[in-house]
Parts: sequence; structure tokens; C-alpha cells
Amino acid sequence: MFERMREDIEAAFAKDPAAKTVWEVISCYPGLHALWLHRVAHSLWEHKLLFLGRLVSQINRWLTGIEIHPGAKIGRRVFIDHGMGVVIGETAEIGDDVLMYQGVVLGGTTLQKTKRHPTVGNNVVIGAGAVVLGPITVGDNAKIGAGSVVIRPVPAGATVVGVPAHVAGRREPSKLGVDLNHGNLPDPVLRAISESLGRESRLEERVLVLEKMLARLAPSTLPVQLRRLSPSAGVGLAQDIREALKEVIDPGAGVSVVELGLIRDIAVDGGQVEVRMVLTTPDCPLVEYLMYQIRRKVESVNGIETAEVTLLDEPWCSNDFLPATKERTA
Repeated sequence: MFERMREDIEAAFAKDPAAKTVWEVISCYPGLHALWLHRVAHSLWEHKLLFLGRLVSQINRWLTGIEIHPGAKIGRRVFIDHGMGVVIGETAEIGDDVLMYQGVVLGGTTLQKTKRHPTVGNNVVIGAGAVVLGPITVGDNAKIGAGSVVIRPVPAGATVVGVPAHVAGRREPSKLGVDLNHGNLPDPVLRAISESLGRESRLEERVLVLEKMLARLAPSTLPVQLRRLSPSAGVGLAQDIREALKEVIDPGAGVSVVELGLIRDIAVDGGQVEVRMVLTTPDCPLVEYLMYQIRRKVESVNGIETAEVTLLDEPWCSNDFLPATKERTA
């Protein structure tokens, strides 16, 4: 018993950087108290003392805010951080070295007295507020994003996010141990939207190439916005480019980079254009995609030869956002 308690305390130090002393962990960690009381309740349950087991689990809930059915099976070195609102059902099974946060629910989906709760493998991370429903299996080394609702089996080593949860990638092999960076999760929906917009942009570029080939045979058929402007028309070229950039959509916001206020300045020098832009956040995951789309769109306008996109080290402000229904005022 004391060996298991020592393991639990060591797991708290390994999985919570806020842990400072042994006495602090023993006295102030409700997740630890909940596991210890659950072992008492589970032992009573296994010896067919069902009422006493259920009573101990209810006392456990009153004291810690964590509800663990005495029939649930929990492995070694499991750590419940913060813990308030965690619910673990009767037929749930949890492997070794699992880390879960507050608000996690391992729930059932049937009224039948059969296996109706999840089976969680070893070394799994379950983010805050995640809900795992039904007799499904979460494979070893999997990672469930905060707030996700998991209703399908999770492959070993996979990362799942969303409602309902979808596989968004694989957990990095270098982080198969204690991985506290559970907020850094990929977005499969955003990735799909970006891919769709990228394909659309490539199709538009092919159409432009075909239009230019057609113009060699019949110059009058070339769309006005694609004809090379005379030097005297260069005054409004920056505005034409800005209008064209309204077709470049930021998948994360669902509006164009112009309406979002990312385009700070457009400098035109003959056939050379420099677009200066900012990002909504310094660690924007779409920076390469946006720069590529902006460059392609600029080079398709008015016979521009080359385009360069420069990132400015300036903060983006929500006041820069310009909805399409409004006009920018001077």
C-alpha cells in the first residue's frame, strides 16, 4: 500500500510543475485523495460489500469533487490534476501513467448492465473538459484535446480534437513521456479549409494562364484587370492590388486579409511590388500559407512581375478589423 502511495506522490511531482513539497502534495492535492479513497471503495466493491463501497465513493465525492464509481479499475501512477468535476463510470478501465485534468468524463451510453464505459490505455493525456463516451478504447500514448467529445475509438499514439473528436495527427515520439503541452493541438478543420482554399487558388492561377494564352491570339479578350497598365496608370495600382487581395481568405477568421486588417502597406516600383503585413498572433500557424497566397494573387494582377511579402513586427489590433459591410474611413 505504501509503495503505491509513494508512486502516486512521485507521479504528482512528475506531472505537475507546481508541486513543491511532499507535504503539500499529500495535504493539498484532491486528485491524490480521490485515488486513495477510490482504492478503499474498490476493495469493498470487489469483496461484494457494494453499499459500503458506494458510500465511500460518495464521501470521496463530497471531499474532493471527484466522482469515481467503486467498480472502476484504475492503474498505477495515474494523476488527476485539479480534479473538480471529474466523473469516472462503473465499467471504466484506466491504464498506467494516465494524466487527466478537471472536468473529464468517462461516461456510459447504454442502460444495459454490460461494459458501457471507456477503456483508456497507458500513458494517455486527457485534457480539461474532455468527454469520452461509450465502451470505446483509447489506445496507448494517445492524447485527447481539451473540450473534445470522443465517441469513436482512438488509435494508439493519435491526437484527437473537436466535437465530435477527429484524429488530428500523431503524438510526437519525443513527447511520449510526460507531455504537459496539451494546449498545443492541431486543427483538422482549419487544415482542410486551408487545403481547399489552396486548391481553389491554384485553379484560379491555371485559368489566368489560359486567359493569357488566349489573349495572344485575341488581345481584346483579355480581362481588363489582367492587361498591363501604362506607366500613367501606376497611381491606382496599389488600390487594384488591395482589391485583388480581398479574395485571399484567412481560414482562421473566415474573412479576407484586407478586411481583417492584416495588410499595412503596398509599395509599387514598376513591375515590383512589396506587400507589408502583420499577423493576428505572433505564432500564427497559417503564416506561410497566407504569404504564399498573397504573393500569388499580387503576381496575377496587372502584369506584375515579382511580388514580395514582408512581415512587420507590429501588433495587430481588433480595431483594424474592417467587415465587408463597412467602409474604411479616413
